[in-house]
Amino acid sequence: MSKLVIVESPAKAKTIGKYLGSGYVVKASMGHLRDLPKKKMSVDIEHGFKPEYVPIEGKDKIIAELKKEIRKSDFVYLATDPDREGEAISWHIKELFELSDSDSKRVTFNEITRPAVKYGIEHPRDIDIDLVNAQQARRILDRVVGYELSPFLWRKVKRGLSAGRVQSVATRLVVDRENEIRAFVPEEYWTIEATLSAPRDGEQTFTARFFGDADGKIELKSEEQAGAVVAAVSGKPFIVGEIKKGKKKRSPAPPFITSTLQQEASRKLNMTPRRTMSVAQELYEGIELGEHGLTGLITYMRTDSLRLSDEATRAAAGFIRGRYGEEYYPGRPRVFKTKSGAQDAHEAIRPSDVKLIPEEIRRYLTPDQFKLYRLIWSRFVACQMADAIFDTLSVDLHADRYVFRTSGHTIAFPGFLTVYEEGRDDDKGEEGSRLLPHFEQGDSMLPSSIDSAQHFTQPPARYTEASLIRAMEERGIGRPSTYAPTISTILDRDYVTKENKALRPTPLGEGVTGLLVDKFKSVADYEFTANMEHELDEVEAGKLDYVQLLENFYGGFEGALRQAEVDLEGQRVKIQDEVTDVICDKCGRNMVIKSGRFGKFLACPGFPECTNTKPITEDTGAACPVCGAKVVKKKSARGYVYYSCDKFPACQFMTWDRPLKTKCPTCDSSLFRHTDRDSKEVTDVCLREGCGYREIVKEGLPPEEAEKNRLRREARAAKAAERAAAKEKEESAAEAEKTKKSTAKKSTAKKSAAKKPAQVPWLTKTTGRFKKLNDEAVQALTKTQQTRYAKALAKHEAEKAAEKAAKKSAARGRGKENADV
Repeated sequence: MSKLVIVESPAKAKTIGKYLGSGYVVKASMGHLRDLPKKKMSVDIEHGFKPEYVPIEGKDKIIAELKKEIRKSDFVYLATDPDREGEAISWHIKELFELSDSDSKRVTFNEITRPAVKYGIEHPRDIDIDLVNAQQARRILDRVVGYELSPFLWRKVKRGLSAGRVQSVATRLVVDRENEIRAFVPEEYWTIEATLSAPRDGEQTFTARFFGDADGKIELKSEEQAGAVVAAVSGKPFIVGEIKKGKKKRSPAPPFITSTLQQEASRKLNMTPRRTMSVAQELYEGIELGEHGLTGLITYMRTDSLRLSDEATRAAAGFIRGRYGEEYYPGRPRVFKTKSGAQDAHEAIRPSDVKLIPEEIRRYLTPDQFKLYRLIWSRFVACQMADAIFDTLSVDLHADRYVFRTSGHTIAFPGFLTVYEEGRDDDKGEEGSRLLPHFEQGDSMLPSSIDSAQHFTQPPARYTEASLIRAMEERGIGRPSTYAPTISTILDRDYVTKENKALRPTPLGEGVTGLLVDKFKSVADYEFTANMEHELDEVEAGKLDYVQLLENFYGGFEGALRQAEVDLEGQRVKIQDEVTDVICDKCGRNMVIKSGRFGKFLACPGFPECTNTKPITEDTGAACPVCGAKVVKKKSARGYVYYSCDKFPACQFMTWDRPLKTKCPTCDSSLFRHTDRDSKEVTDVCLREGCGYREIVKEGLPPEEAEKNRLRREARAAKAAERAAAKEKEESAAEAEKTKKSTAKKSTAKKSAAKKPAQVPWLTKTTGRFKKLNDEAVQALTKTQQTRYAKALAKHEAEKAAEKAAKKSAARGRGKENADV
């Protein structure tokens, strides 16, 4: 008999199966097999918060397959992910299949490489019930809050709302920042810059900024103050005074943890936290690397520890010395201190094998996999390299009684910067990063220009996904596994919206947050939520009973809920619609933004007297190449940006290419920027029929790489189509089985009525006949529906063509008969 290893995903199963060989069977559970049922609370609050777990609906086939394999195996290894959630999945599997301690054990892999997998199998352990209880406590907390607070929000605010502990606090962070921005009062200040020529090279120029006087720095608060300085120094020589030269060292950033990986991927790769974690999971579970075979490329990606193994730092040291030279290695491994309060269960995120250089395995990776792996690899290598060294120079120039200052630095030794430099949220470069001329004390120069400029202090910046994760981490809100789903949730539920990269609260988010802050400290308070995370860590460490944690929370929560019901009896919180400057065509009112089944749209506030609605569009400043009307920016039902004519559906022009305000030199039509999906070549093109103008903006990849990308993309699309077809077939079979069972219950003496046509947008409700949809309606369909619609449209067109051909044939036959007569 063989040994059975149960993991979470098929990709992981494939990689681990390759390493373990024929004596093992590796199967995937596809995540959890048991959970709290959706239709009821399923937590017995009065009897120690006892949860009622049931098999997850739709997992019957997987459960049956695993049960069959367990019967055939003499031992079961539970090898789900090495965190709370993974521990809970293993525990649920053990409970569901009634596995004993003697015939099952828990194994974990921090990285999926041959040595790590073999080591894990050779060192099994019992399930850590403290980890399981920490996960259960979080799950029960979320269920209690969701099932008791959400109905309250339905009654007092709006149906369909939901509330959760961490998502509510994350929303509050965004709301509080927006309130800071509104309350901010800008202050005026002025700067003065003098442009001067180098004392020994008249062709080289540099700038010096006003600093103050001999007594120190002076802030210029008005135009009058700035004008007085300009008047005093105009025409006066600028004389070199104090010259400060020095050397500055900069150390590399530590290796990635979950939060910093999500932040950096957002800054540098424009990836959402959800996408980042999805791609990281693929890299962790294993990629087919040609001669290397299936290989896990990174260590586990849900971690808050900066610890690195001795084996990893030794490998990095050898790689750095060999590739970059002895001077690029600091002489000993760098050790980074993990912040207090971190779980420190796993290493930092790093490549499993530093010798797998990103560029050398690029052909095996998707573009997103390559970008993220290169980011992780570069950060890890850089964190073990020598400091970068800069030569710094700061020069004071005296004009009249005032001091101007110029500074700069040059790189004396690049060190870790050869490989990697950390991104910044504020996008501001380091001041003084320029090469200055040679100065000697007493050098005198006359400025070619002296310019003053008015500025105003700026409010704090709105959060981006990266900076919101950092704020949550700093406040102790959430844990590595919760950052990405929390941000996705508040965006999906329309509490927060994203404009470019900035997060703004919606009126709904502000209204719900105000209510929660006022009535429910246990849900919306920063300190309370952070303390709850600490208590969950205490449960994981075996220092706190999870039932006691739940009882402590529920007492205050239930009391707050009862009091809120009393305080708001007969009242309903009004959420103000966001008013726009778009005027209703029918009644002249300013239209407001509403949310519907397919996202946001403009509606007249005069409803029901006025029922006018419009899609939300944004003028791009470009003209339609078909009819000359405006080209507007729109969003599909799935959130993808596209561009179409403002006169749609009268004009059917639509494109994914970004419109430009520049005109075609050939025909004066607006140009559009096109990026080739495979070669990444960027071109400005004219879409007016018959013009054909095209100008390359950025060269693409070599043809062979572009062809590989095309084949890889088509293969992924084919697999996706296969999965969609299989899913549709499975759903159809399930629906047929359901219909069969339903029919069997009816009287066998009567024939079942003919099945009505499926109620889909492209079939009429009464006759079930096909009707063609416009582009906007097609965009509103789900991906599966779009596939089905394309098939139905093709069938409809074929039937019409066949009917037309038949008519033509009949007409020709009649013509021939008449001619014969």
